[in-house]
Amino acid sequence: MNRIFHARIVWYQYVLLVVLAANLIAFLWNQYIIPAVFVALVLLIIIEQIIHTVYTLSADNILTVSRGRFSPKLVIPLSEIRDIRKGHSMRVGRFSITNYILIEYGKDKFASVMPIKEREFLEIMHKRLEGRIN
Repeated sequence: MNRIFHARIVWYQYVLLVVLAANLIAFLWNQYIIPAVFVALVLLIIIEQIIHTVYTLSADNILTVSRGRFSPKLVIPLSEIRDIRKGHSMRVGRFSITNYILIEYGKDKFASVMPIKEREFLEIMHKRLEGRIN
C-alpha cells in the first residue's frame, strides 16, 4: 500500500509569499509590467511547489519526493538508504528555525524532507528498512 505524506509549510515560506506578493502589487501599482510578470511567474511556481510537495512510500519500497509539476521527481529505492536522522537548522537556545528529516542514500547523496506527520513518517521508514535487513 502506498503511503502519501504532505509537506509541512514552514514560516519562512509564508514570509517569502508575502514579500513576493507585496512586490507584485508594487510593480503593478507603478505600472512596471515586465518585472510584475516575472514576479508573478516566480510566485506561481513557488505556490505550486508549496501546495504540491508530497513524499510517497510505495508498496515496492521506493520513496518518491515530488516537489510539484515544475520540478523533477526524486526517486530513492529504500535499498539505497544508508541513514535517516532528524536535522535542525540554526539553533537559538533550545529552539531551531527549521526541523527536517535528512535522508542519506547512495554515495554521498542527501535529501531533506519535512512531512506534516514527521513521527509517523519516521516510524514507517524504520519499519520498512528493518524489513529490508531481516
